[in-house]
Amino acid sequence: MSITKTLVPKIYFFYENIEYKVKGIKEIRLWLIACAASESKKIGELNIIFCDDNYLSKINKEYLKHNYLTDVITFDNSENKGILSGDVFISIERAKENAVLYKQTTTKEVRRLLIHGLLHLIGYSDKSAIARKLMSELEDAYLDKV
Repeated sequence: MSITKTLVPKIYFFYENIEYKVKGIKEIRLWLIACAASESKKIGELNIIFCDDNYLSKINKEYLKHNYLTDVITFDNSENKGILSGDVFISIERAKENAVLYKQTTTKEVRRLLIHGLLHLIGYSDKSAIARKLMSELEDAYLDKV
């Protein structure tokens, strides 16, 4: 008899220096798992850290040597090509400002940042205009599925 080990995705949510709490955690987990599956990937362990600008700015300076505000930073910890593992840091302050700027709800903007981080783990880049356009199109497509 053969026993097959099934990968159980581990998606954790953390909060640093903010009062904001994300709603629909169970729905978000299922959505992220489905998005990864659409890209022929599985989620191993994903840590999502919601924080303030100051917290994310320190990470941006320390690890990426960037001295500017950003809304999301993703660190890929994957050891297996088909299994995604990593840390996604999201500034709720940036998400709220982006929501106003783009006339969206904060909830939708947070979900855009979640899928943006996942797309980075999958291997998509946003370093060029063409790559940013593709990333934006994928974000929109996956947001329609939530």
